[in-house]
Amino acid sequence: MRTLTAGFFSAADGVVADPQDWHFPYFCDELGAAVTEQLGADTMLFGRTTYDGFAAAWPAREAGGQDMEFAKILGDARKIVFSHEKLDLAWRNSEQAEGDLLDVVRDLKAGEGGPVAVSGSVSVVRQLLRAGLLDELHLFVHPIAVGRGMRLWEDDLDEPIKLRLIKCDVFKSGTLHVVYGPEQDGQ
Repeated sequence: MRTLTAGFFSAADGVVADPQDWHFPYFCDELGAAVTEQLGADTMLFGRTTYDGFAAAWPAREAGGQDMEFAKILGDARKIVFSHEKLDLAWRNSEQAEGDLLDVVRDLKAGEGGPVAVSGSVSVVRQLLRAGLLDELHLFVHPIAVGRGMRLWEDDLDEPIKLRLIKCDVFKSGTLHVVYGPEQDGQ
């Protein structure tokens, strides 16, 4: 069975929106390595908004520069995009999912291949967590309070989702890398 991970840059107050506005002062090599490890997957899942942001930023970086290696990792991965609208996807190895998100993910996890990863895509991750399909949730908690913007969880849980701590690392920038998995029976 394939593993499914999701990762978010998060402010200390839980805001995950617009990390491009507050993340970069806290970037360090440790954070870069952890993000590369989490996203170093055969397949990546995206909601439309996150895909649009990645597709606008990463393909051109494959041609050169300091981000070239990471851009190539992203470009080489199979990218499956979930949207209710018909999309025209220009980034190589991209396809639009056909069918229900949870059914598609169940089939992916049961199939052959390596890890599956999600970066951002709040609506996708919320559904995966509710359905118990996520194996690891990577939160990169930055030492900043943003004050406004979308959080991973708003007031939309019918019941709590219990998680267990897998690991927590502190980077020299003060950012925490917290990894949670689903609560296991008896823990």
